[in-house]
Amino acid sequence: MKDVAARAGVGLKTVSRVVNGEPGVLPGTAALVQRAIDELGFRRNDSARQLRTGRTAGIGLVMEDVADPFYSLLNGAVEEVARSHGSLLFTASSEDDPRRESELALALCSRRVDGLIMVPAAEDHTYLLPEIAAGLALVFADRPPVGLTADTVLVDNAQGARDGVAHLIAHGHRRIGYIGDSSRIYTSTQRLSGYRQAMAEAGAPIDESWIALGPSDQARVGDALDHLLDPRREYPITALFTGNNRLTVAVLRELAERQRAQRVTGVPTPGGTPGLALVGFDDFELADLLTPAITVVAQDPAGLGRTSAQLLFARLAGDGSPPRHIVLPTVLVPRGSGELPPPD
Repeated sequence: MKDVAARAGVGLKTVSRVVNGEPGVLPGTAALVQRAIDELGFRRNDSARQLRTGRTAGIGLVMEDVADPFYSLLNGAVEEVARSHGSLLFTASSEDDPRRESELALALCSRRVDGLIMVPAAEDHTYLLPEIAAGLALVFADRPPVGLTADTVLVDNAQGARDGVAHLIAHGHRRIGYIGDSSRIYTSTQRLSGYRQAMAEAGAPIDESWIALGPSDQARVGDALDHLLDPRREYPITALFTGNNRLTVAVLRELAERQRAQRVTGVPTPGGTPGLALVGFDDFELADLLTPAITVVAQDPAGLGRTSAQLLFARLAGDGSPPRHIVLPTVLVPRGSGELPPPD
C-alpha cells in the first residue's frame, strides 16, 4: 500500500479507503489510486486484514453432496447472497457421514469463517457449542440440528408427501407403495409421516410391506420393486410414491429395464407392464419430457439456500433476536404419471 500511495502521490489512508471501498475520496483521486493499483499489480492481504478486523469475509457451507442437483442449486443460491455481501463461499461435501461433517465444520471454524450454513448429517451437534459461544453465526438448512437450538430453515416435507399421496388417492388408488430414504434421515421420516397421514385421512389401510426404506442405489431400489410388485401378492400396489429425486430416477430406470426385458423375452416381469402410477418428491431434469411426464412434489432448493444465507448475514449484521424456525412450502406439479388410473 505504501508503494501504491507513492505512485499515486496520495496518503496511505487514502489508498486504504479506496481499497476497502470506503467513502470520502474524490473521484479523480480514486482514479489515480486505482491506476497505481493496476500498474503495480497490488492485491490486498486478506490474512493481514483478518488479523486487524477479526473477519475473513468468508462463510462456509457443509452439505451432503455438491454434485447432487438439489444441493448444487442450494449452493448456487448461497453463493449469490454471499457475493452480494462481498463475501466468499467455501463449500464442502459431508457425504452424509456424521464424522466427516464434524471434521469439515470444525476445519472451517478453525479457518475463522464468519458464519456457517449446514445441512446436518450428525445425530449430535453439541460439538458446535464452543464455536457458537465464540461468536460463530450458524444456520441449519433442510434438516434441524440435534442437541442445540439454532436458526433453522426447513421444507414442509410432511405436507408435501401428504399432498402427493392424496393426489394418487384422488385418482382412485388405495394400494400405494412408498420407497423412501434411510429412516435415520430427518426428511425421510417426515415424508413417511406425510404418506401415513394421507392414507389415514382417506381411510386406506396400510400394508407395512408396501413401505421400503434404505439407500438410493439401483440395486436396493430394484429389490424394493421386486417386493412391491411381486405378482404373487393377492393385492399388489397400483401406485408408488418415491421419497426423493434420486429414488424416482432409480425407479424409472428399473421399470424401463424391466419393460425392455419383457419386450425382448415375452416373459412377464414384475414392473414390465407400463401403467404404475407414480408421484415423486423433488423435481428433476427432464421429468417433464418423459412419457408419461412425471408428477412431482417440488421444493425450492434455491429458495432454501437463499433464505438460509439471508438469515446468516442478518445475524452477522447484528440481528440478535431469538433463533428462528422457518418452514418453506412445496408445490404439487401434476404432469401425467400421477394421474394414471388404477387397473380395472
